[in-house]
Amino acid sequence: MIETVHVGLGERAYDVHIGSGVLPDAGRYITPLLNRPQVAIISDETVAGAHLATLTKALEVAGVQSSSLTLPAGEATKSWPHFERAVEWLLSEKVERRDVVIALGGGVIGDLVGFAAAVLRRGVRFVQIPTSLLAQVDSSVGGKTGINAPHGKNLIGAFHQPAMVLADIDVLDTLTERDFLAGYGEVVKYGLLGDAAFFDWLEANGPDVAGGGKEARLYAVKRSVEMKAEIVVRDETEMGDRALLNLGHTFCHALEAATGYSDRLLHGEGVAVGCALAFELSSRMGLCAQEDPSRVRAHLRGMKMKVDLSDISGELPDAEGLLDLMAQDKKVIDDRLRFILARGIGEAFVAEDVDPVQVRGLLQDALATR
Repeated sequence: MIETVHVGLGERAYDVHIGSGVLPDAGRYITPLLNRPQVAIISDETVAGAHLATLTKALEVAGVQSSSLTLPAGEATKSWPHFERAVEWLLSEKVERRDVVIALGGGVIGDLVGFAAAVLRRGVRFVQIPTSLLAQVDSSVGGKTGINAPHGKNLIGAFHQPAMVLADIDVLDTLTERDFLAGYGEVVKYGLLGDAAFFDWLEANGPDVAGGGKEARLYAVKRSVEMKAEIVVRDETEMGDRALLNLGHTFCHALEAATGYSDRLLHGEGVAVGCALAFELSSRMGLCAQEDPSRVRAHLRGMKMKVDLSDISGELPDAEGLLDLMAQDKKVIDDRLRFILARGIGEAFVAEDVDPVQVRGLLQDALATR
């Protein structure tokens, strides 16, 4: 069964097709977008080994020629050197402004290729084919593209909406348990920020989602994409409501920087830890009941996910050091820390000026448990 979620952005509107067997049928979806029967594909070594042949065959059956570039896997690829390599390769392939570039991979490839497409010839179209749960439910939808800088994550980039997203839930079977659960951190985020009933559903069905249940996975991906699409349509360039999607991310980005964007902490793991911290901070500020952070932590722990700073291996900076890293975050406005806090599960809001003393105290207590 294929579900389609429409992202209604006027001239930049597009569809997200979700279901089993989407990748082997990719040619049928992509062909109507093409002005000439050829595409350029950029992937990473891990994903290319598992899925590139399926995609190229699907395109070939539809009469579409393709060329491909394979980059190293990992967060370090979201950098100037690999971005330059991608752009130069696209130019060498003589990609024209009316052509289509395909991003085949997880969030790293999607972000980098989307940014390359945004700047190439002042903007070419691209199709997202997300192969990780995190990319399917979050990074492939909404048009945020970019790369990391030594100063912080995603500080260089552009808003550039894809022409289409093809999310095949079958490819999730090839993920390691750790990679899948990292993506699940973003799924939980959606329930926590704006849909208490979805969080209730996840508490009951999360094990089935993680265990490979097709219907459960389809619903989890579809509902997450629906929520993101609704928010993006209201606030495409993150001037208001879209900031809600950053629940847990202020903590997460600081922790990712502290761990050197390495395998010590995957992005979705950082989101899970960040959501737990955001709810704990909300409780300490008297915004929500203490039962809420306890419930968040219980679900994450029950899903065998990272929850506490003690779950992150190796050394971490002290509370002051983590606060300094937060100050580099894109969500800082006029030197004021901005957090997404909650009045309860499903009731997140943007807090523009959080007292750093309270944040420092929370971090000190969290570090003390390591």
